[in-house]
Amino acid sequence: MADNSAEMAHLLAGYKRFREGTYAQNQERFESLASAQSPKAAIVCCCDSRADPSMILDVNPGELFVIRNVANLVPPYETDGAYHGTSAALEFAVEGLHIKDIIVMGHARCGGINALYENAPKGHKRGFVGQWMNIATELALFIRRQYAHETPEKQRDRLERESVLASIDRLKTFPFVEAALKEGRLRLHAWFFDIGNGILLAYDEQAEDYRPVDLPG
Repeated sequence: MADNSAEMAHLLAGYKRFREGTYAQNQERFESLASAQSPKAAIVCCCDSRADPSMILDVNPGELFVIRNVANLVPPYETDGAYHGTSAALEFAVEGLHIKDIIVMGHARCGGINALYENAPKGHKRGFVGQWMNIATELALFIRRQYAHETPEKQRDRLERESVLASIDRLKTFPFVEAALKEGRLRLHAWFFDIGNGILLAYDEQAEDYRPVDLPG
């Protein structure tokens, strides 16, 4: 069934530009990607439409293995037989693609983190999003208690950044990640992107704070 809505027309116009421009100019590359992929890194990031890692890092197709979910959370390692999309993607990145770098990238003004901050004191929330965000409920409650003297905006900013570090800690509990780290074939990175000013930060373990990323000369 044809959809003649303005929204679909906008998307299809973009596809037309892709076919006539990007694809036509890089056809050999796309044909080679059809048989295999060898991305340079994997990135766990938010499904927020404003924080597109491929645009932020200006990469070509095939260069970045992107794992997107609500609020860029890494879930706990679980083997309960349920469906674990993010965990499956991480396993494939490490075991199947032999990725050498995994980035967890948070971003400013995250809707999922804001909802978590607002709802954490109210207890368990129903629905897929509520259940998913429960991964970070304890962290949200800690931030609210520990920094009660700060404004809600400052607390939410802390929660956005600290949730990335908590995801890195949970990532280390996955057996295949733990093994790869011990063998020196995997590195983990905590990043934070500010949508408003376009600045990308990386967590510095020595400084115990985020710093602007080191750019190539």
